[in-house]
Amino acid sequence: MAIIYREIEERDNKALAALIRTILEEFKIDKPGTVYTDPTTDHLSEVFKQEQSSYWIAEEDGVLIGGCGIYPTKDLPVGCVELVKLYTSAAARGKGVGKTLMQKSIESAQHFGYNNIYLESFPELKTAISMYEKAGFKILSAPLGNSGHFACNVWMLLVL
Repeated sequence: MAIIYREIEERDNKALAALIRTILEEFKIDKPGTVYTDPTTDHLSEVFKQEQSSYWIAEEDGVLIGGCGIYPTKDLPVGCVELVKLYTSAAARGKGVGKTLMQKSIESAQHFGYNNIYLESFPELKTAISMYEKAGFKILSAPLGNSGHFACNVWMLLVL
């Protein structure tokens, strides 16, 4: 079946929160200072009503299999947005779903006129980090902005 890519809707909140937490548990990064304990994880459709933000959902046969978005995180430099919450289910990996979600998010950032995209991650997410590097993201030595996700220890930036 075809994979459908669309913007987040309220009906996605419960399934998306469950998917995110399952993946963080899978990689043993389900800890404080991550989206695992972030209360906004349970109502992401509300979070992405923020101006200059968007969140893309990947769905296959009516099942949510991934998501990724951009968000104007507090205290980021002018013209910079954060690539946030890129997650794909184990079954979706290796099919280009994450790459497509990331690309749609980059296109959204360009549409809104951003010049840079920042992200935070973990060394445990080797495949994702490799994908970011292939897309042109460069490793930073320190975090930008104030996401509140103090446990993240990989920071990257893409200049558009």
